[in-house]
Formats: sequence, C-alpha cells, structure tokens
Amino acid sequence: MAYTPELKQLIRKVEETRSQRLAKKKEGQEFPMLNLAEKENRLRQFHPSYKEGSLQELIVGPSKGYSVSPEICEILESWSRIDPDRIDLSKIAYETDVLIIGGGGAGTAAALLAQENGADTLIATKLRHGDANTMMAEGGIQAVSQPGKDSPYYHYLDTIGGGHFANIPQLVFTLVTQAPSVLQWLEGLGVMFDKKPEGNLKVFHLGGMSRKRDHVAADITGTEIMRTIRDEARNRKGIRVLEFSPVVELVLNEQGRCAGAILYNLETEEYFLVKAKAVILATGGSGRLHIGGFPTTNHYGATGDGLALGYRSGVGVCFLHTSQYHPTGAIFPEQAEGLLISEKFRGAGAHLLNIDGEQFVCETEPRDACASSIIRECTHVGKGVPNATGKTGVWLDSPMIDLLHGEGSLTREFVGKYKLFKRYGIDITQEPILVYPTLHYQNGGLKFNEEGETSIPGLYAAGEVTGGVHGENRLGGNSLMDVLVFGRIAGKNAALYAKEKFQDGCLTLEHVRKFHQELKGVGVDRKKISPILLPDYSNPLVRDRQLTTEYQGTIR
Repeated sequence: MAYTPELKQLIRKVEETRSQRLAKKKEGQEFPMLNLAEKENRLRQFHPSYKEGSLQELIVGPSKGYSVSPEICEILESWSRIDPDRIDLSKIAYETDVLIIGGGGAGTAAALLAQENGADTLIATKLRHGDANTMMAEGGIQAVSQPGKDSPYYHYLDTIGGGHFANIPQLVFTLVTQAPSVLQWLEGLGVMFDKKPEGNLKVFHLGGMSRKRDHVAADITGTEIMRTIRDEARNRKGIRVLEFSPVVELVLNEQGRCAGAILYNLETEEYFLVKAKAVILATGGSGRLHIGGFPTTNHYGATGDGLALGYRSGVGVCFLHTSQYHPTGAIFPEQAEGLLISEKFRGAGAHLLNIDGEQFVCETEPRDACASSIIRECTHVGKGVPNATGKTGVWLDSPMIDLLHGEGSLTREFVGKYKLFKRYGIDITQEPILVYPTLHYQNGGLKFNEEGETSIPGLYAAGEVTGGVHGENRLGGNSLMDVLVFGRIAGKNAALYAKEKFQDGCLTLEHVRKFHQELKGVGVDRKKISPILLPDYSNPLVRDRQLTTEYQGTIR
C-alpha cells in the first residue's frame, strides 16, 4: 500500500527541512544528546519497562520476589505441559553427549564447538534449523577490527554504559575480548562482510558506540551469518538435527544434574525422551509474548520457552525487568507493522523527524532513550504522524542517505528494505519511512556465568535466553556477537563436561513435581501452561489453546 494522499502531504514538511538538515550534517553538526537527568526522566515517563505498574512480582520459583513483566511472569509461573507421573523415563528415543535446545545462532555455534571437542551432538529445534532471531538481525555485529582507533577497552565501556552500568562485568569482559577472534572465525567460515575497495572491513557507528565498530553484510547480516554456520553444521559428521521438535521439559538425574529433555514432535503430536550427558539452552527470546501490547520484530517461535524450562528446573533469572523496544519498527503499511528498520539507517545519516519535519532526538542515542523519545513525541508532545489506521509514528528520513553518501548508497546498503517497501509502492530513496518502537529484544534471562554454566551441573545456556551481558539495555550489534561468543563457550565446555565430569544416574522429573506443588500452594490456574511453543493469534485472550497438554508417550 503506497502512502495515502494525507501522508504524502505531510512528507512535504520533511522535504522542506531537508536541505537545512543536510547542510548541518555535512558540517558535522549533530542534534544534542540528552544529559543523564533528561535520559532518566524520559525512561521513567515513557519507556514501557519503567512506567509505574509495568512489572509483576514472582511468587514461586528460584527468583521469588523479583519483578518482571506480567507476560514473562505468566510463562514462568505456569504448569508443565506434561504430567511427570505419566512418563516412562526408561523409554529413550535418542542418546547423545550434548543436547542443544535451539537451532539459531547460539545453538548452531555451540554445536560446531561441541563437535570440534569430540562430542556427539544433537540439535533439537522448534521449527526449522535457522528459524531464529539471528536470521532476522540486520544492524550488524560489534567487534574491534580497527586497532589504531579502537580497542576492547572502549567496547567494554560502551557496553557497560549502554546497559546502565548494571551489566555483569565478567560477562562483558568475555564478550569484548573474544569478539575480534569470533569475527575472524566467521570470515574463515565464509561470512561475506561488506568491505571497502581495498579489502578492509567497513565499519559503522550505531547508538551508544564511541567508535565505529559495527560490521555488516548489507542489511542482512544475521541471515548471512546464520546461512554460513548452519551450512557448516549440516555438513559436519557428529551433528544431528531434529526439526519441528521443541523441548517441553528438562530431565535431571538423581544427583541433580541435567541429563536430557522431553521433546514434542509438532508433526506427529508425540512426546519423546532424549538422554544427554550435557544440555545447552539456546532457545532465544520472547518477543512473541508481545510485552506491553507492542508489535514485535521477533520470529514466530520466540515465546520464551527456555526461560520457562530453566526456571522450572531451578535456574534463577535476572534483568528481565526491562525489555528492549527498538526505536524504529515500521508502522506503515499495516502489513509490515513491527518490522525492524535497522539502526544502520540512523548510523548512515537518516534523521528521526516529527510531523513538522523537526529533529527531536539525537539518532545515536542508545535504543531505550531513542525509543522513549519517539513515544514522548507521539503521546505527550502531540507531534506524531498519524497513519491511515489511526496509529501514530515519526518519520525516518531515509532519502538523506543518498544525499550524504551518493546516489545508489541506500539500495546498495539496504537492499532488503528497499525491495520490501517497493512491493508496497513506497520508494525509500525518495520517501521517508513511518516508524514507531517495536518489541525487539529480551534484555535479561537465565543466570549464567562466563563459562556458559548455570546453577545446575550439566546445564549450559547461551544467547538471548540468558541475562547479564547487556544489563538493562543492549547496544546494537552486540546481540549477534553475544550468541556467537557464548554459544561457542557453551559448546566447548558442555563437550568437556560430557567427557570429563558427567556422572550417570537415574532420570527423574522430581523438580517438576516440586514446582507443581508450589503452584498449587499459591493457587495458580491449572490451565496456565508453558512453554507455550507457538503464539495463538486466533484469539489472543485465550492462552491455554496451545497444541496438546497431555503426555501421549513415545508412540501415540
């Protein structure tokens, strides 16, 4: 759907201020950044995670007393999909050294390192191998590759500052010091990053960065990385993949060690048991819970499954009191609502403008401050741009990119978005994009350490399912590096655990029984179950219509 006549009329105000803004940009004049007091005030007033009444206290489980969003609370404080008394744990469908739950960037990186360290490896993924938020990441990947101008020291400071100085320092240290070698590893596997004519890597500046260190493959960086590591995993002996087989419960042994999982076959509707010497949770985020009622950039299966699995087994959570809302999600046309418009647009010079064509925030502010400023402009200042569906947004002035960097720059650097909007009759080299914040990233998650270990022996975690790396707000480009750094660490250490530390014992689901007793004690409705596996858009008010809730054995 092309822009309506009313929106085209409003675009003229953008065009009227463009020459003046362009001149200032070329002179190096940027819109002033918020001071600390202004930033904190905007977060408290307008950010969905900080507004009064946005959180709910957990009343059961290892993090009882901690407050999270109601949507997260609901999946953590839910009954298991299975009845532990109806499961015969002697019927084992698969055995492996390392079971990896999730087939995105973290899970696939973990599989490669587990296999390299001699472990028989099994990836169990809910949908297809690669159906993950990693595949959808556009903004790039952060790593120091310009040693004369940058160092892990600055990457560390930027990441800590972006996370409101709440990050776990050792996790950040691990991220930034391993990032350069992971970038080199990716190039060695065949990832095609954008380069200058002389062969040097191109680097970009994203929000919260004090140096240019964002590396991209056009605007499909995540797709390019996922394509490469998935192909590598599928072509290696010792890595098996079960698709359409989400995990519905972890299995421990009598010593309290993680020893496998119960899986569900989405096609046959059968449950089956996988026994493993070590397990890695790499299930990704929870955007499809639509926290706060926002649209999301996340893939269809991002329903926070790993949070529920880990929490029920006894792993605490952290930093789940904030969610990341990407400042620029499409708000028009309606078919594209919530679609990620990469931060790289702003890094390349596209301005954020209100209905009068005025800048109102520095485009390189960290994501939470930028998103809060857009919400403020639309709801408090009253200068949002109304679209045809009754919602408001702001303009992202994409034509600035060609004006700053030369004709053809936008179509070369943002080929995916250019083609997508062309299908709707919108030429983003000539017309701005209408945007509004969209639910993007799960800042927190399961507690883990720099070795990928959780509090349960034999259970490792990596990627968006974990918390602590990014503190209370993630910088652009750090998520792709996070999944790879900690996916590799978890894969290596899980393989070593399976070889050197594993102790066999009788399988048990006693932790599920105990959790159910807690739920029963506080009166949680038996119809509340998790993991929910897939979002139900047929009736968003009905949360219990998610496939079967009955265990049916390894043969239905």
